Amino acid sequence: MGTRTIRLDEETEQVLAEIKQLTGLSLTQALKQGLFAFRNEVCHRGSARPFDIYKSLDLGDGGYAAVPSTDSKRGVQKAIKRKLGR
Repeated sequence: MGTRTIRLDEETEQVLAEIKQLTGLSLTQALKQGLFAFRNEVCHRGSARPFDIYKSLDLGDGGYAAVPSTDSKRGVQKAIKRKLGR
């Protein structure tokens, strides 16, 4: 068993004191239960795969593209004409 020194801000100290008062747990027990609860949350949450993030963006058909990728040459020409006004 190791001994650790941690620094808590005032708000966290108040929360910890409140938990201790409400539950009757020692500070060590309260912190231990909090760590286990956080570990379980992290393990069950899982990590998002890149496709999951992409799917949640919901860009619709073509996303932000001005033209389909198969017609990118025309899209570049169109963008240059729009920028230069010719």
